[in-house]
Amino acid sequence: MQLEIRPDPEEVGRARKWARSRLAGLGITADEPLAETLILLVSELVTNAVVHTGRPALLRLSLPGGAPVAEPSDAGPVASVTVRLEVADASSRAPVPRCAGRDATGGRGLALVDCLADRWGWSPEGAGKSIWCELDRCAQPGEGATPAYGDRPAAYEDLLFEAF
Repeated sequence: MQLEIRPDPEEVGRARKWARSRLAGLGITADEPLAETLILLVSELVTNAVVHTGRPALLRLSLPGGAPVAEPSDAGPVASVTVRLEVADASSRAPVPRCAGRDATGGRGLALVDCLADRWGWSPEGAGKSIWCELDRCAQPGEGATPAYGDRPAAYEDLLFEAF
């Protein structure tokens, strides 16, 4: 599934809405952690493409085709589901994570992607590039099991968030 993105910052909202509708079609609700994280990643990658290239881009979502979204149970492990997000643009410039200053209004996008995605990277595509990330949705069997993202949640313990 793919969506063409015009070089306009208002396209970010349209991209989020489109991604939400694709997830809903699989039975992944908007308040599920996988959906919330994926929508944040869509925002970051589409914003980067629109702001830093000023050219059209292409948003792609690879979702498990028709795979049921099962809930965990004592009967055994629940199969892992991987969702892949890609944003292709016409710029051949490689993405470079930055160290944003304390008062900077931008520059944290790739750091967020690195923190939230299970895997991410980029590759040349035609005259431009494709930046991709993947999220795993899986659950362990047993009492109180909930969907998780591998060992990622522990990574948040050392992060400092500031509100101004």
